Amino acid sequence: MHHSLLLFVIVLAISIFINIFLKKFKIPTIIGYIITGFIIASFYHFDQESKEFLTKISEFGIVFLMFTIGLEFSFKYLKKTKKEVFVFGFLQVILTGLIFTFICLYLFHISLHGSLTIGFALSLSSTAIVLKILNEKNELHSGYGRIVLGVLIFQDLAVIPIFVMLSIFTSNSKSLDEVLINLLINSIVIIITFLVIGKYMIERYFKLIAATKSEEIFLISVLFLVTLTSFIAEQLGFSYSLGAFLAGMMLAETKYRFRIESDLVPFRDLLLGLFFITVGMQIDWHSAIEYIFEILVITIIIISVKALVIFATLYTFFQKRTVFKTTIALSQVGEFALVIFTLAYSNKLISNIENQILVISVIFSMILSPFMMKNIKNIVDFLMPEPTILRKRAFKEDGFNEHMIICGYGPVGQNVAKSLKELGIKYIILEHDIALVDKAIANGEKNIFFANAAQKSVLEHFNAQGSTGVIISIANEKQKRLICENVVSIDKDVNIVVVVNNEDEEKILEDLEIKHVINDREIISNLLVQKAITCQI
Repeated sequence: MHHSLLLFVIVLAISIFINIFLKKFKIPTIIGYIITGFIIASFYHFDQESKEFLTKISEFGIVFLMFTIGLEFSFKYLKKTKKEVFVFGFLQVILTGLIFTFICLYLFHISLHGSLTIGFALSLSSTAIVLKILNEKNELHSGYGRIVLGVLIFQDLAVIPIFVMLSIFTSNSKSLDEVLINLLINSIVIIITFLVIGKYMIERYFKLIAATKSEEIFLISVLFLVTLTSFIAEQLGFSYSLGAFLAGMMLAETKYRFRIESDLVPFRDLLLGLFFITVGMQIDWHSAIEYIFEILVITIIIISVKALVIFATLYTFFQKRTVFKTTIALSQVGEFALVIFTLAYSNKLISNIENQILVISVIFSMILSPFMMKNIKNIVDFLMPEPTILRKRAFKEDGFNEHMIICGYGPVGQNVAKSLKELGIKYIILEHDIALVDKAIANGEKNIFFANAAQKSVLEHFNAQGSTGVIISIANEKQKRLICENVVSIDKDVNIVVVVNNEDEEKILEDLEIKHVINDREIISNLLVQKAITCQI
């Protein structure tokens, strides 16, 4: 235990130091985590049991990521994007998989089973990297973001038949008919289970939890739901992440989605960091040095082939800039490929050298991806300059653009909302008390959301940067300060109006240099004096 704790401290220290250094050069934290994993694996030799334990824990980073992504997309939305998922996603996986299979079979003379396994593993992209960066850049709802997500959803679904294919190649006991029948039965079971839970239990479950008004109970309940749905999916032969994604979709149309998302973000980002550390741990520096030329060539071939297939698939259906952005975002290979290669090697479908070269090539493609995605606009501008006349686009499908954000729906917030409605000004309300949200909805208020405005991710989701102003009318002075800090950190030029109760609260906000701080007691006192004087006259 002592040595494990010391190792954990060392890992944290290395990752913090590396990421602080890399941030000076605007290099994504993902790269820092991968380098951390490589460093500790090079100097500290983990036993197989420790590696498996770390890998299992780190998988929950992807689980929480897919759950929060599922919160963004309801079943209704999935119907709207069925073309992106089931047409373009299908074409990308099939075409890329077959081309890589052909290359492995005829150029590198790998066995048919090994070539098929490698080919379809390389067709997958990195859900963890792509969605994390899209979230950070607030581009998940952009034109190319929706296509990317659609393709990634299909890729996640494609993992299932790839694992089935692997089990057929390596199993001597089960026939193909038996495997396919089991898959069909399990698919029906998981769809019925999630539909029943989503329709009849989720809303009641969270209504009961929210009524306790306990942050701790609410968070534990969310963690329970995520792990339960992931466990059910895994037991039925599907991936953890698919179960988490479906659970998120069940909650997407409920009023609890924003609160849940903001509560889970810290856990998701922490576990994703651990996941990328375990990715870095898979780099064998001896193999990297010995086969560096082969690895670089294969990495270039992989990225080039994937890019060409994605570009050719989308070229005739979307704007060229959108196609270029989608191509750049999906051209790397994903984390599931590393799992597939490990299984293929353990079942002797590929050799140790082939496994090491492929694993390091995949990791190199993953390392390149954040740099490409962070500079995606500059790359596309260079390849295809943006037209001088642009159509004005809404920020999101939800229409959160040039709107007023009201934080808190107490008496002041209610009056502000009423006044804005009468003036015809677009607004949204963020309220943390479920009872007030329910009451407002019952009274016909359509623009209220159950969400914690003190969470930066919530303010980013509702586009605080693109708003005409943020009005903060909550009573809690700590929450008030936190909301102001987050808005300023998003964009210091956002027009913030804060209602404070006294001079002490006013002083707490002084260093933030907020232009509009309204002391309600001072205003009431002045009004009382004016009225008294008027009566006296």
